[in-house]
Amino acid sequence: MRLFPRNSAIHPKAHHPPYKSSTLRAPSHRPLQLPSTPTEETGPVFGHDILGPLDADLTRNFGATDAVALGPQIIVHGRVQDETGRPVPNALIEIWQANAAGRYRHRNDEYTAPLDPNFGGCGRTITDPGGVYSFRTIKPSPYPWPNGPNSWRPAHIHFSLFGSAFGQRLITQMYFEGDPLIPLCPIVSAISDERAVDQLTAPLDLDATQPMDALAYRFDIVLRGRTQIQFENRRDGL
Repeated sequence: MRLFPRNSAIHPKAHHPPYKSSTLRAPSHRPLQLPSTPTEETGPVFGHDILGPLDADLTRNFGATDAVALGPQIIVHGRVQDETGRPVPNALIEIWQANAAGRYRHRNDEYTAPLDPNFGGCGRTITDPGGVYSFRTIKPSPYPWPNGPNSWRPAHIHFSLFGSAFGQRLITQMYFEGDPLIPLCPIVSAISDERAVDQLTAPLDLDATQPMDALAYRFDIVLRGRTQIQFENRRDGL
């Protein structure tokens, strides 16, 4: 398998002053391109046997037996496909997110919102032969962050996708339709193409909603081509 070099032209700029952390994180020299090695080009091979029965259900995969996480339950589902619409099966998808109060289960999260003892905020699944995936989770809340005196991140879920090798890992974020904080977020505004922002915004999917139970949002992931979604660490080849 061959990995293609990163195409920086399709990414947000590494240095985006409204996103203050990028001033420190952006490289000051031109990145070096190194050839991939067998470590990046081979393995691991992900199979359904690595998944636990509740890995894709974030409402129940962390707390005590029979305990359910607090907050409005939602279903996040979609299809992973290439630029021609062909499904991408057997891709490992991992997600992580804040809880219904907007707090992560992380030692460095200093937001004063409460932690939910029954919500870990992480899940994973593998796409089926049709490239389809689905998670049950809690809708996360926006949260403040120290980018400015009154900066808030819109509600979002982080996505990580693995293909057939470590070098094919792709990372992105999913936002929710109708969130007024999306156009105010400096991380989002680093994406200059408005259509690309739309592709990262999951619409409400009433057809997949479970009545009296959980709303559904659809987030389709296109890996290549002119219609591909934005990735934070784009490495072609998946």
